Amino acid sequence: MPTMYDADPSELIEKAAEELKKDANIKPPQWAPFIKTGMSKERPPARSDWWHMRAASVLRTVYRLGPIGVSKLRTKYGGKKNRGHKMERTYKGSGNLLRKILQQLEKGGYIKKAEKGVHKGRVITAKGQSFLDKIATHIYRPVRTVAAEHKKSEHEDKAQEQKKPAAKKVQKAEQENAVA
Repeated sequence: MPTMYDADPSELIEKAAEELKKDANIKPPQWAPFIKTGMSKERPPARSDWWHMRAASVLRTVYRLGPIGVSKLRTKYGGKKNRGHKMERTYKGSGNLLRKILQQLEKGGYIKKAEKGVHKGRVITAKGQSFLDKIATHIYRPVRTVAAEHKKSEHEDKAQEQKKPAAKKVQKAEQENAVA
């Protein structure tokens, strides 16, 4: 059974965002259309459903890297700022918006706070894991390997070679009949 790791990440995030729109716990605050997602950005996101897209992306990241906290997520969602003629500099993403998304995902039961050894932060719950894995099974398409393609082409070549002698016999018979 395919898991989140087997599916295409961009498709998985798209479908998960659509499903998260149906959850009453995951909804953008009133100020969401007016904010930038980080200091490195010049404008707010252009998509109207960017909050759900970011929530789905954060959920996938927590699944992959958990336990993970706001600081690491800020680094992941940060970027380089264009500072004119000065050198570009890397800035972290918005911590407030990531905190709100984590709180909403926690309220929805998709993630929870936990500690593993010296690491602490949010980890995926069974509900969150099954949520992403179910979406992954719907969009999963097995990747054909090069070896499988090679093996397939060898079988096709053999089949064509077996057909060739029969085709030559038919041509000879047709030629003989035409001459007679």
